[in-house]
Amino acid sequence: MNIGTQPSQGTLMRPENLTEPAPIRWLLIALAILFFGLFLLLPLAAVFVQALEKGWSVYLAALWEPDALAAIRLTLTVAAISVPLNLIFGIAASWAITKFDFPGKNLLITLIDLPFSVSPVISGLIYVLIFGLHGWLGPWLSAHGIKIIFAVPGIIIATVFVTFPFVARELIPLMDVQGRDEEEAAAVLGANGWQTFLRVTLPHIRWGILYGIIICNARAMGEFGAVSVVSGRIRGLTNTIPLYVEILYNEYHYAAAFAVASLLVLLALVTLVVKSLVGWRMKEQLHF
Repeated sequence: MNIGTQPSQGTLMRPENLTEPAPIRWLLIALAILFFGLFLLLPLAAVFVQALEKGWSVYLAALWEPDALAAIRLTLTVAAISVPLNLIFGIAASWAITKFDFPGKNLLITLIDLPFSVSPVISGLIYVLIFGLHGWLGPWLSAHGIKIIFAVPGIIIATVFVTFPFVARELIPLMDVQGRDEEEAAAVLGANGWQTFLRVTLPHIRWGILYGIIICNARAMGEFGAVSVVSGRIRGLTNTIPLYVEILYNEYHYAAAFAVASLLVLLALVTLVVKSLVGWRMKEQLHF
């Protein structure tokens, strides 16, 4: 082989050699815009159009209904409990996986991804089999006056399960890239575990933590499958916003259903903006 006739690596990686012809570029851009408009912008616009179809008075009245306010309060309460729990687990799991070698490490990594592979409805059924009245722990819980299924504790447990990978999955790659050198240096200088975490590790992962909290909170507020199984859908007591929207829609209260649904759409849009800003800060931090 005549090596001298081969193009250099720099020649192979030039942008002009990687650029598609203009018609192909415009076709791909047009397809992307069409897909974006048809499957994202159009449904989002439809939610607000339907929500405001009967005017602002009907829209605001739907949000001020006692059942709607109860669903909003419950959704915020579940998120306020499940997100901090996932934050604690995510930080602890990420610290253990990236900073230490121990038996069962690969198993822990696999279990973190378990909620991604299990249907939320199946996870809800599992908790019914465990904590339900005829489940494994149901008779004991009933005898002691503890109610988990068809009550707020069951909703919190189900939400924690479906959302606990998010913080850990954001922090593990970030902490893995940073390595262990700085923590080991801090330990050599006499810093204890808390000092090392607060003064060395935390400043490097603070944007990753915020990123994980944002997506975890969005999923917690929008979860439907697992919550629908364990909640019992009791009006004013165990209905979160997604469940309440379905009830309104099934009862043909379309304007009210879309009005309440618009809250989740607004949450999604705000989450998207904040997520993009935090992601940009994370890339900037990794660059430096």
